[in-house]
Amino acid sequence: MTDTMRAVVLDAPGPPEALQLRALPIPKARPGQVLIQVKAFGLNRSELHTRLGLADGVTFPRVLGIEAVGVVAASPGGEFTVGQQVAAMMGGMGRTYDGGYAEYTSVPAAQVIPFESGLDWATLGAVPEMLQTSNGSLTIGLDAQTGQSILIRGGTSSVGMTTAILAKQLGMKVLSTTRNPNKVDALKRIGVDHVIIDHGDIATEVRAIVDGGVDKALELIGTPTLPDTLRATRVHGVVCFTGMLSNEWTVDEFYPIDYLPRGVRLSAYGGDASDLSAEVLQGFLDAVGAGKATVPVHRVFTIDQIQEAHAYMESGNAAGKLVVTTAE
Repeated sequence: MTDTMRAVVLDAPGPPEALQLRALPIPKARPGQVLIQVKAFGLNRSELHTRLGLADGVTFPRVLGIEAVGVVAASPGGEFTVGQQVAAMMGGMGRTYDGGYAEYTSVPAAQVIPFESGLDWATLGAVPEMLQTSNGSLTIGLDAQTGQSILIRGGTSSVGMTTAILAKQLGMKVLSTTRNPNKVDALKRIGVDHVIIDHGDIATEVRAIVDGGVDKALELIGTPTLPDTLRATRVHGVVCFTGMLSNEWTVDEFYPIDYLPRGVRLSAYGGDASDLSAEVLQGFLDAVGAGKATVPVHRVFTIDQIQEAHAYMESGNAAGKLVVTTAE
């Protein structure tokens, strides 16, 4: 192992060009930490928020990246074995300490999840945060059940597509939205039952498909569409606020009786690595390996293309996950 690594550094908020690929010392893992040789990492909207200066509690310069997959390079506390395949995410990665946009990252052992898979690293890199958010939204945020209907607002995002895949595995009726008619086929291919072109007001159309409104709704756009998503949901149905693709996540002068339709319940989900068990991660990867599930990867970049990758993420043109590999 050399003493230096390539890492993507953000000195201060700015455009994609603010992300600079530099040589940094390989971090040292202390007891309670795990040093991971990063093979791939997914791109996430929270990293875009950090780059744009919208994230709280971030100090600069910073290596971004709230997730990564790779192999254990060192585990001083003995929690993991050198060479073991692992995923790491959340817990301050890329915000309060350096994250996954690098060839090596040192993270708390509590943020690390082991797995075994023969899938390629680009596919594996798409999974951790995406699966954790989708699975957590369905189970914790929505308490989704077999036979229920679900509306996914922001359906062509990586979390939206993964949620659709998991919901179909659960036996749910899935409605997903997209603003772009060219992305309809991408949603149909993963099993979405009804694709709705989102012009901002879809509640009437949803209720025409599901009488009385959907049982569950996952809000991934943010507060601009949340009132309409609530109106698309039945009495005693649940809306889970998980995403903010619009970069808007607060409601001014919130008055619950006026804002919430009668009898519709609003929850929220923002999870951590502890919400994704090794069993759930391994089960999903095994299902993908057996051809029983898919990973919605839209495009793969190398770490040298990080500026192009971030610009593409910001454009909103992806239908699925954007992944970066550390291969030269």
